[in-house]
Amino acid sequence: MCTDRLRERVDVPAWQIGREGGASRDVTRCKCVDDHAQEQLSMRGLLAAFIAGNWWLQQQQALSLVWPTALCAACGMTAWLCRRRYRPVTIVAWTCCAFLGGQAWAALRADIRLADRLDPGWEGRDVIVQGAVASLPTPFERGVRFQFDVLASTPPGVVPQRLALTRYDAPDAAASTMLAPLVPGDRWQLRVRLRQPVGSANPHTFDYEYWLLEQGVRATGYVRAGPDNRRLSEAGMRVGWRIERWRDAVRRHVLASMPAEAPYAGVLVALVVGDQRGIDAADWNMFNRTGIGHLISISGLHITMIASLFGVVVAWLWRYSFGLGRWLHRPLPLRWPARSAGIVAGIVAAALYCLLAGMQVPAQRTLIMLTVVGLGFLAGRGSHRGHVLGWAAVLVVLADPWAVCAAGFWLSFGAVALIFLMHPVQYAPAWGARMPRRWTGVAAAARLQWVLTVGLVPLTLLLFQQVSVVSPLANAVAIPVVSFIVTPLALLGAALPEPVATLLLAAAHTMFAWLVVILAWLGAQSWAVWQAAAPPAWAVLAGMAGVTLWLVPGGVASWPLRVHACVLLLPLCLVRAPRPAHGEWRITALDVGQGTAVLVETAQHRLLYDAGPAYGASSAGERVIAPYLRGLGAAHLDRLVISHEDSDHVGGAPAVLDAVRVSHLQAALPAGHMLWQTATQQGTATTVCAAGQHWEWDGVRFEILHPAPGDGQRETLASNARSCVLRVANIRHAALLTGDIGLAEELQIIGRSIPGHLLADILLVPHHGSGTSSGSRFLEAVAPSLAIFQMGYRNRYGHPRADVWARYGAYGVQRLRTDRAGAVMVDSAGPLLEVSAWRDIAPRYWHVR
Repeated sequence: MCTDRLRERVDVPAWQIGREGGASRDVTRCKCVDDHAQEQLSMRGLLAAFIAGNWWLQQQQALSLVWPTALCAACGMTAWLCRRRYRPVTIVAWTCCAFLGGQAWAALRADIRLADRLDPGWEGRDVIVQGAVASLPTPFERGVRFQFDVLASTPPGVVPQRLALTRYDAPDAAASTMLAPLVPGDRWQLRVRLRQPVGSANPHTFDYEYWLLEQGVRATGYVRAGPDNRRLSEAGMRVGWRIERWRDAVRRHVLASMPAEAPYAGVLVALVVGDQRGIDAADWNMFNRTGIGHLISISGLHITMIASLFGVVVAWLWRYSFGLGRWLHRPLPLRWPARSAGIVAGIVAAALYCLLAGMQVPAQRTLIMLTVVGLGFLAGRGSHRGHVLGWAAVLVVLADPWAVCAAGFWLSFGAVALIFLMHPVQYAPAWGARMPRRWTGVAAAARLQWVLTVGLVPLTLLLFQQVSVVSPLANAVAIPVVSFIVTPLALLGAALPEPVATLLLAAAHTMFAWLVVILAWLGAQSWAVWQAAAPPAWAVLAGMAGVTLWLVPGGVASWPLRVHACVLLLPLCLVRAPRPAHGEWRITALDVGQGTAVLVETAQHRLLYDAGPAYGASSAGERVIAPYLRGLGAAHLDRLVISHEDSDHVGGAPAVLDAVRVSHLQAALPAGHMLWQTATQQGTATTVCAAGQHWEWDGVRFEILHPAPGDGQRETLASNARSCVLRVANIRHAALLTGDIGLAEELQIIGRSIPGHLLADILLVPHHGSGTSSGSRFLEAVAPSLAIFQMGYRNRYGHPRADVWARYGAYGVQRLRTDRAGAVMVDSAGPLLEVSAWRDIAPRYWHVR
């Protein structure tokens, strides 16, 4: 059996074994190398199993802490009883133990966090809370959003420890205390109205409820104006609050040192303190199209750069004793090696920078890896790359079990794994010998960028359903500019006082503005982004195997193997979302909160009815509709129908027009509405909704039933009264999409229709179930079997009205609410409709029903 020291000494390439003489020595060395390799594989397998168990728990509908713990203990006992090294039973037992241990750890953390909840009886009621601002406040046009740590409440014990609050700034003098600036760590007493942490639930979209759980936020709400709101006297401050106050002070300093009209001030703030909420949605779209979004944050590259810089400077100063050598009785390098001092200084600098960044997943990963490698050097031992990466991932998961479902976790560790995989290989093409020495570094950087771009394609398609084609070129320009010019200047500007800060930040902003000119041109190309439908798991695994075979150089993977790699990559390119058969339709009523958005699909066409509401600086078009269309692989809409101009129906339309190509806009909007102009500028045909319009796609008939001809743009009519009503029908089933029509419009539609023509299996409930619609005559004329209520959770309008909800039940209609069911999918295939709800298809333990 080899000792650790002997293993380290004999860890040599296999071709060297046997050249030092002695058959018995050769056998001993081979056994040591084999044992060492098996031990490394076993350790990496255990680390991977722990992470896999954690991920598996996050896919479950309900938490169970008992059986993973019991099975983990049983596997651990089996491994101990079979403790002879490298026996298959021992390896399998320890692997199962690690997998179940990951589940048990994630379940324990989740159970503790879910226990901290809002008392359901106090949902929607006023509560007095006392506590402190716990995060960077995020201002928006009507107020500010922030997280709040609760220290006491009235009544006691009914609210969780952390809240996500919105403060709407009231202009009247009576609510002047509402306008006081919020600073992290400040103590406040607030009157708040809370609700459960509920978000929209749709396929291929961001899970807001999961993000709130990861943040520790177990209730959301808003501050109510009144005399109860007041700042409290300062008391003890937690470490987390002090860090957030420091970050807030740095952010204020950066913003105050720049002109108010600086368009990329939010980018510099993101590079300094990791706060990305000041970046415009249009800029994010450009960054994503060019594939440089990973640079617009405190990334691992930036942290490594700062750690290296500080380490080199401190090591140099330490070596020369900071210029005090002649006065020191014993120079510093004799007390402690300069290299060790530099390593510690680099780790400390990286830790401070990560704290400034808010300890996001890429920052955590980089800090942990730098710490493990640094401690290995200080202990006089090297660290295997796989072990460093594995331990970094496990420590991140131990600190944040919910990180395993974050895109940044997989992209971050995937990128580092690719770098480790390719690093030991020396690339020496035939022309390399003739390449000037000064260009070899450029060639290596280009190769690395190519490896990262191609290697991360399967994960990128799985997570975002699009890949930037121009990413290698954009990153080749952006990485040196952002990492070595813009970021250092921004950090120096944040650390130094004015007027020096103003000059440095102005220089950083100017450099980034010049970079944006190049990025904007690249992102504007029609071929800049390749989109594909969300691939299934087997296609992702095949794609990962394919890119591995393709990227490993010819010494290991020859051209025949690269042909096999292309075959493995084909499913990623050819996978398509299933479409309805000819003559059938599929309707998806998306969960967009208080608003309407319905996608209608036929065999070869797609129609979007309404585009959901605007959410302050963003909209349902950006957050829900565009990601959902990307998940389907849909880069084109044949028609966008906007029922009327209310913001909960038209708010997301501009984002939809920007995200996908729309052939035709059909709407009941006033003549001067900006959406007409936006559509015309993008080459989209436009039509005003009018009863009698009809067309047929793939054996499915579409017909406009309202408004009457000439009323679609009549501004003397109320907007709801002009709502565009659409009927979708095939030979067996029909669906009726009604906008916000009221009782009078329902009677008009009945009067214009022949008997039986209004019959529909699916009814999108008029006006979200308000008391001004869904009359008895209308329900009798439509006779639906399913009514879909699109609305927001605990919306301020009280939709649906209790009497309207009961009326549908009295007619025997099945009722589904998107605030409870999530997105509702209805497929007309077959004699019976296939109805499914997303919260039933993909239930998770953190979902609030």
